[in-house]
Amino acid sequence: MNETTPDTDRLETQDPPPAGDAPRGNGETLSPSDEIAQLKRERDESRDQALRSRAEFANYQKRVKQQADTDRVYAVGSLARDLLDPLDNLGRAIDALRATGLPNVTAGLDMVQKLLLDVLAKHGVEPIPAHGEPFDPNFHEAVTQQPSAEHPEGTVVAELSKGYKIRDRVLRPSKVAVSIKPPSR
Repeated sequence: MNETTPDTDRLETQDPPPAGDAPRGNGETLSPSDEIAQLKRERDESRDQALRSRAEFANYQKRVKQQADTDRVYAVGSLARDLLDPLDNLGRAIDALRATGLPNVTAGLDMVQKLLLDVLAKHGVEPIPAHGEPFDPNFHEAVTQQPSAEHPEGTVVAELSKGYKIRDRVLRPSKVAVSIKPPSR
């Protein structure tokens, strides 16, 4: 049997650079104290970068959670907006039935309308107060002006179409008539 042993004489070893003479990228060497100072700076920069990254990620998570909460709150907005016209038509039908003198049918439709309004209110959808309120372009759409000596100028004197809001956002502004000073005689 022929056993071979590694030839240790051919292994080349390199001596480590002398302590304190760490090579720089440009061929210069650093003293041990300069090398320690540089390593401390690099460590501090890395720690600072890690802390900033952690803070940015925490802020990102908060923004995403806040956006998701907002989206959840206002998600019902499209459906509610689509229900407003049928709700208006139901109100008109109730008013027309009151004129015909069918109290039982009118009472039943009043209950249905109230239930619809309660369901919308449960999800944050509420009517915008208009009649007798000062005109607010954020909530009211002025369709016409009416001279009125009884109301201060800029007051809503008639609500032509009810407006609704979801929490603090307007789904549909109220269409209103706004008072103006009556003409002088």
